[in-house]
Amino acid sequence: MAPSVPERLLAVDLSSGSVESRPIPDEWRRRYVGGKGLGARYLYDELDAGVDPLGEENAILFMLGPLSGYLPEESRYAAITKSPLTGCFLDSYAGGEFPDSLTGALGSHMGLLVTGVASEPVHLVIEDGDATITPAETWGADTVETARAFPDASVACIGPAGEQQVAYATVASDGGEHHAGRGGAGAVMGSKRLKAIVARGDPPDGLDDLREAYAAKYRETATGRWLRTSGTVETIDFANEIGALSTRGWSDGQFEAADELGITTVEDRAVDREHADTTEPGGFRVATEDGDHVPRGATAMTLGAGLDIQDFDAVAELGQTCDRLGMDLISAGSAVAWTINADAADVLDRPLSFGDADGARALLGEIAERESALGDALADGVEAAATRFGGRDLVPTVKSMELPAYDPRGAQSMALAYATSDRGACHRRARPIEREAFDGDWGADRTAAEVIREQDRRSMLWSLIADDFFGDALDDLGRAWLESIGLDPAGGLAIIGERIWNLTRLFNVREGVSREDDSLPAALQEPLETGPRAGAAVDRDDFDSMLDAYYRRRGWNEDGVPTTRTIDRLDLTDLTDDFDPLHD
Repeated sequence: MAPSVPERLLAVDLSSGSVESRPIPDEWRRRYVGGKGLGARYLYDELDAGVDPLGEENAILFMLGPLSGYLPEESRYAAITKSPLTGCFLDSYAGGEFPDSLTGALGSHMGLLVTGVASEPVHLVIEDGDATITPAETWGADTVETARAFPDASVACIGPAGEQQVAYATVASDGGEHHAGRGGAGAVMGSKRLKAIVARGDPPDGLDDLREAYAAKYRETATGRWLRTSGTVETIDFANEIGALSTRGWSDGQFEAADELGITTVEDRAVDREHADTTEPGGFRVATEDGDHVPRGATAMTLGAGLDIQDFDAVAELGQTCDRLGMDLISAGSAVAWTINADAADVLDRPLSFGDADGARALLGEIAERESALGDALADGVEAAATRFGGRDLVPTVKSMELPAYDPRGAQSMALAYATSDRGACHRRARPIEREAFDGDWGADRTAAEVIREQDRRSMLWSLIADDFFGDALDDLGRAWLESIGLDPAGGLAIIGERIWNLTRLFNVREGVSREDDSLPAALQEPLETGPRAGAAVDRDDFDSMLDAYYRRRGWNEDGVPTTRTIDRLDLTDLTDDFDPLHD
């Protein structure tokens, strides 16, 4: 007997304390499937334009998908809200044990919608398809301590950064090992006085034959072999080799100590690898003074190369600091780099230099607790700090989100990927750098086509929900999966991602996003000083040509607004009743 797809949404109003089980409209399930797509549709419906992301009227969704609990080994959930960092649509993802537990705990519900603000800090306990609001005795604890308070459950929680509503606070699960990281979903939880979601449940059984076929196919993909060998910790080696590793506050493209932080060192220093005998990526554990830490690629790239910290232990400890505080380490590392650059430019009087791990760690604490005027300003992002103190463009941002460490001057397709990302600067929406670095100059049309293809594909995968790494094995099995659970998405898999990408664009357009926001960070027009790409910069005219080609291929007008023809083709006409920015 085929497993049933959850057809309901569990809605919790923290202001009133009410809990309600709502049916999901059948047409929404067909058009948007689940995960990112369905969460985006609910967010569009729940919010009016201009809602304060940290105000009572914002909502946050914790979404699963029709494949949640059935894919082998690696599950994901999506945290979906309006970002306090960018003011735009935000979807952020985390894996580990929590998504499986949430799948079992929610029962017939595909997700959780949280609105309102609690009168005091609370936990939200999910069990047997229902939710209970309880006082949060863990308020003030870090992410590891909070998880330890519930040894019989899986926990997604905020740390001190979320409680202080740091604009890039994370939602941490599995004791801080996994994070819904970018854009500040943790700050939204903090604004609602929601400390943790506690899930008690087991993932569903079924689809064993398809699960086995999927796992076998994945093991044979290039991505599967790569992740089993190294996981994302090898990305510093790759970016450094091609000269696209942002180093010393975006001044250089290559880091002379990359080997000290890369895969070989991680393998030598690892005390354990949790998933060594499976197809699941990651899981390297290294010892620090505060216990084991699981480093990710961004740890070495942003906190190591970006801050010119060459000692492996110091970088691992900085990563663990961010994890326990519940703070996105990409934005946090950029905040430290901005401070160093600002001091050097006489914008600030804050003695801090590249290579100073102790100084960086102290500043991270100031940010998470908003303990100083500088920490308070940086807690709202580097653009907010620049507005208060000066020093704009000392590190690059897009839509107020700090860039990851893949430098577009080393592969200019990343400039377009960052600029057009629906949640701000993000390398997970599209990583054309992985191919362009070996293919040479693509030109505007091919760059636009490649970026669009990846954006649409990942939107589809994140609506199922399947991780984009594991998606390499999903294409020809995707239809079989959906048929097995009785779901026939409107238009088929190919059009799902495009429809959802245009849905999030409409959300952002309603918030005032235009071509001006899909802009080129000025810092990227400054040439790299070292490395294989020394002297390279992103040319504004070339970038404008790529953006024009992107808009044409998307079916958007010259200001980046989807046209009526595109809206009609994608069956999104019901979204545009309250505003009329569309042009053929």
